[in-house]
This record gives sequence, structure tokens and C-alpha cells, in this order.
Amino acid sequence: MFNGAHVILYSRDADADRAFLRDTLAFPHVDAGDGWLIFRLPPAEVAVHPTDAEPKHEFYLMCSDIEKVLSECAAKGVAVVEPASDQGWGVLASIRLPSGTPLSIYEPRHPVAYDL
Repeated sequence: MFNGAHVILYSRDADADRAFLRDTLAFPHVDAGDGWLIFRLPPAEVAVHPTDAEPKHEFYLMCSDIEKVLSECAAKGVAVVEPASDQGWGVLASIRLPSGTPLSIYEPRHPVAYDL
């Protein structure tokens, strides 16, 4: 039925964050016109969590070795906002985009849905 998902990151410095995704994280991309870059993401999954609070959406980049990813990011001068912390269900950290916005990184402990 569906062939993909589209994620939107709102940014106070979209050009810098696009350059970061292109140059630092090396995500493949297409130019949708006038320099508007659209990036290919790794395989994805979606989970639905119950809440009594206001519903919201969250975005995490997933990896199989978070310490290695954080080390590689640090070597490229990327600031680590939140160091890796064990959450029980996985390991969570975040890095800083050039705009200052944190970007969450997640090493899951559960079987990943995109391996199905």
C-alpha cells in the first residue's frame, strides 16, 4: 500500500542543517528544485505509544552501535547534546544540528521491524 515515509524537520537554519545531513552524515539526496534537498533515510519503523498527555511525534535515527556513531560524529566536530544512556529498552543519545536543535540517536534492544 505505501512505499515510504516522509519526515519533516523544522529548523531555524534549514540551509545549515541540510548541509549537515548532506556533508557530515552523508545521507544520499535529491534536489527537488532550487536547492531544496530531500534525503534518503535508512529503513524505518513506526511505533505507537499510549499517552495521557498531549499526543506528539518523535524522530530518532537508529543504529546498531551508538558508541561508534557518537565517536564518529565527535571526530567530525559534531556536538553530543546527551551522552549515551541506557534506557532498558535501548540506548539513547542526541547530537546537535548546526541550527542548535538536538537530533536523537537510538540503539534499540528490540528486534527491528525493518529486518522483517
